[in-house]
Amino acid sequence: MDKDAVLDYEYPDLDPLPSKIGKEVILPCDPTADDKLYHICITAISLVIMLILAILARRTKAGSRQKGLPGLLSPVNFLDHTQHKGLAVAVFGVLLCKLWGLIASPNPLPFTTDTENKRKKVAVVLSALESACFSTDFNTTIHKYYSLFSSLPQIACLAFLSFQYPLFLFKGLKGTEKNNASEDLSSSYYKDYVKKILKMKKTTKISTSSSETPKLSQRITDAVKSYIYTPEEAFRFPLKLAISAVVSFVSLYQIGLLLISAVVPHLQTARMGVDEDIANVLAGFKIMLSPDKHEVTRIVIHYIWCVEVCYISAMTLSGLVNLAMLMRSMVLHRSNLKGLYRGDIYNVYNCQRRIRASRPALVCWMGFTSFTAAHICIGMIIQTMVFFLCLLVTVFLIFMPVLHGQNLILFQILWSMWPFWLMILLAVLIQHITGRFCFIKKTAGTRDLDNRGNLFLLTYLLFPVNVLIGVLLAVWRMIITALFNIVHMGRMDISLLNRNVEAFDPAYRCYAHYLKIEVSQSHPVMKAFCGMMLQSVGQESSAAEGSRGAEEGIQLVNQEKKQQKVSDAKRARRHWHLLYTLVNNPSLVGTRKHFLRQAAESFVNGSLDRSAKEGGKKEAATKEAATKEADTAASK
Repeated sequence: MDKDAVLDYEYPDLDPLPSKIGKEVILPCDPTADDKLYHICITAISLVIMLILAILARRTKAGSRQKGLPGLLSPVNFLDHTQHKGLAVAVFGVLLCKLWGLIASPNPLPFTTDTENKRKKVAVVLSALESACFSTDFNTTIHKYYSLFSSLPQIACLAFLSFQYPLFLFKGLKGTEKNNASEDLSSSYYKDYVKKILKMKKTTKISTSSSETPKLSQRITDAVKSYIYTPEEAFRFPLKLAISAVVSFVSLYQIGLLLISAVVPHLQTARMGVDEDIANVLAGFKIMLSPDKHEVTRIVIHYIWCVEVCYISAMTLSGLVNLAMLMRSMVLHRSNLKGLYRGDIYNVYNCQRRIRASRPALVCWMGFTSFTAAHICIGMIIQTMVFFLCLLVTVFLIFMPVLHGQNLILFQILWSMWPFWLMILLAVLIQHITGRFCFIKKTAGTRDLDNRGNLFLLTYLLFPVNVLIGVLLAVWRMIITALFNIVHMGRMDISLLNRNVEAFDPAYRCYAHYLKIEVSQSHPVMKAFCGMMLQSVGQESSAAEGSRGAEEGIQLVNQEKKQQKVSDAKRARRHWHLLYTLVNNPSLVGTRKHFLRQAAESFVNGSLDRSAKEGGKKEAATKEAATKEADTAASK
């Protein structure tokens, strides 16, 4: 057959096989501008904006006769107590969110080209957390919106700043901008605080008997209330503490999101990738879950799902625990500040300390917010790991064996040791029962020991058993101590060490120094009377201007005398209030001239020890009487 005839009988494929549709690959955003050029432009724009704001603020201050360096630094003076608290909180929130953005960024450090060395440097700087995150693949399906969720706090802070800054700039250019009236010296907050202190009555302590102890429900309610922060009208947190609280909350959110993003996708990928080959892998390790491969696959998938649930539960539990600890810290912050305000130093520090500014205290004050965020992150990571291991042991060694009725390894070990547990139980019961009915007697409403010989004999006989009980108590003590320290790892307001050695706890030492700066620089009573003194100076200047106007014939003589009398009465009242406060302020006792000659033993926590003073007077009087008697005896 001819070749052309063969071609005539060939028909084209009218129903071709469908081509495979490839997966949609979303390429990363490729900006037209270079990263180095972008960073250079942003840096230059930021510097220009800061200089413009500095010049505007300096001109505003110059108009009110306040020239100098403070006017230049005012645009970035976010930590001033007269500034808006929301602005400072938002600025630190944006800064913290940008710092967290470096963790998942492929190029965290600008002006660098070597990615490998770059990641190593960031891992060294930001510790093992960042190094673990750099090795994590963030391109899984569950993390399609990770960047969005991680930037939600930053978006909220930027939205607040974008609304507040134009408003303040407009008010500043218009001339109606004022400092934060709620924290200014001329505000009524400090005066109301002093009035509440002066009106406060001393509570008389009534001795209650043991039968009047609160009930269990009342004690549980009080314990729960101690972890709930309720704001008080006569007390406001300092700006630094408000920033630290918000930064801690943002850190808690970011580290929780990061822990979920770094582990859960891998567990889901492993669960979806399990097939029948897993039965052969387990058979190589001599692990036979079931003779059917489909059943083995189902069991392994179920186990991986249980691991995933345990991890999410551990992370959730850790977040709730840290939230409770944060609320408890706010309650304790307020209690410590109020105690130091009234001079109760020993109950806060458990030792004698001077509340004044110092170099270590200033360094700790500067880093307090950063240290708080770091402790929250490290504490939550450790808590998640420990809670995850505890849940794994509970689920795979207790719950699942009980539900399925097999692999009761833990129960078999405990059952094989039943003579040991029975001996421990009997020894404990014997000691408690004999101590209750045989070795303690009640006579005339008091309790005393009885049958001392039998008591000594029983103590000698139970000595070996009590050694074993002591081993169990030591293990239990170690577990309780570890759990307590892990739960309270994120808190800096309490020491994880004994009160006698709490100075070796760096976190608590930083907190103690931080309180010194806050109390010495922002005491409400001091602020109240500083405001009163400034107000009296302003009234004196206005009275002087009024007198000049009266001399020129603007005001009448009678009105001038009446105004002068009123101002004198108000000035005398304010001076009396100031004198009363200065005399009764324990933090100022050590700086008085006639008290500097007193011995250091006569001062307890900054307040004068009245007993020591009276004792010194009595000793001086007895010495004078003794010398007089000696002189009279010698003359005779």
